[in-house]
Amino acid sequence: MIHELGTENTVFNQFLAELRDSSIQKDSLRFRLNLERIGEIFAYEISKEMNYAPVKVSTPLAMLDMSLLSEQPVLATILRAGLPLHQGLLNYFDKADSAFVSAYRKYTKNENFTIKLDYMSSPSIDGRILIVSDPMLATGGSLVASIRGLFEKGTPAHTHVVCALASDEGIAKLKRAFTFKKLTLWVGAIDMELTAKAFIVPGLGDAGDLAYGRKDEI
Repeated sequence: MIHELGTENTVFNQFLAELRDSSIQKDSLRFRLNLERIGEIFAYEISKEMNYAPVKVSTPLAMLDMSLLSEQPVLATILRAGLPLHQGLLNYFDKADSAFVSAYRKYTKNENFTIKLDYMSSPSIDGRILIVSDPMLATGGSLVASIRGLFEKGTPAHTHVVCALASDEGIAKLKRAFTFKKLTLWVGAIDMELTAKAFIVPGLGDAGDLAYGRKDEI
């Protein structure tokens, strides 16, 4: 199941447009804030798919019945670019547990790269709702490796993957890797093209660099 939020006429597209806009990207604070904002919108949309239970709430004047979440998800993100998106999800799922994965591209001299997964901190996800956030789903390599690493912590009841942008190639890799898993992709927009260095076109550039400053290539 794929939900592409950018196809609807909502304020979501304002935040997504600002993430893409090269002149606005110069303000890293605003870039992080826009990632956080779309994270909040994704959280709201995902919440519609979750389970609820009746709860009695006491107001100053009376008791009433309301339907509230019957379970809290585990929110996982891929360092470092995923942190603002993760914060947006956490703003809404504020009682959720969190997991963090370090996955990165290790480049060779001929500019090819492999995916390195060298750190993970996660609670058990067995039987729980898992929400994995990563701003860019380009080749899908780091995201697939991260999800596989998280699955070593148990089998979730359902996995939701949240990305600001995705490529057709990345989506295809995600589908192949988890054909028989209960997985839903939530994406802002799907771009068709990848550059020779595996950057999404038109995309938005390097989300980690735009949020936190440029880094040396590993």
